[in-house]
Amino acid sequence: MAEKREHQGDMSVREAGHLGGEKVKEKYGPDFYSEIGHKGGEKTAETHGREFYQEIGHKGGEAVKEKYGPEFYSEIGHEGGQKVKDLIEKGKQAENE
Repeated sequence: MAEKREHQGDMSVREAGHLGGEKVKEKYGPDFYSEIGHKGGEKTAETHGREFYQEIGHKGGEAVKEKYGPEFYSEIGHEGGQKVKDLIEKGKQAENE
């Protein structure tokens, strides 16, 4: 639970937002945020369409490429492929036991 402060006027906007979020989580539960996020996503899709998500995904990808370089995608793709390979191997071993 949030701490009580002697000087309430010393709270930053960030702290106030955090406390408010904690109160909402206490009142409605943590799944509340997932539910409202899902509803917001549906409304955004209805309002802006599929192209909106394609555009923001493209912008995000470009920002990542600019920050980490194009090799980054190769590296994370390789890591993901290795993870899948390991999981398949574990599944085969489990079948043979």
